Amino acid sequence: MSLDKETVARIARLARLKVPEEELEPLAGELSGILAWIEQLNEVDTKDVAPLASVSDVTLPMREDKVTDGGIAEKVLANAPGGAVYIEPTDRHAGGFFTVPKVVE
Repeated sequence: MSLDKETVARIARLARLKVPEEELEPLAGELSGILAWIEQLNEVDTKDVAPLASVSDVTLPMREDKVTDGGIAEKVLANAPGGAVYIEPTDRHAGGFFTVPKVVE
């Protein structure tokens, strides 16, 4: 795929990038080269290749998955602004929560 100067200018505008007019033509060549390389990679048969999360075979250490809240909710609340409220655990809640005033309408 080959990009022209106008296409690069449109991409720059959509990305809200200010690209000087004299840099559009060289940038079009560079981007076209990158897209050609990606097209070349798409031709590689990867049907029998397992996906990788890492290039090295590393197994992360496992730990027991247990929930801890630190047991200091009141101390944390002491640092909160005046609008925060601590809700005690009840039969409706599994644990204490902090509520704060709505900031997004």
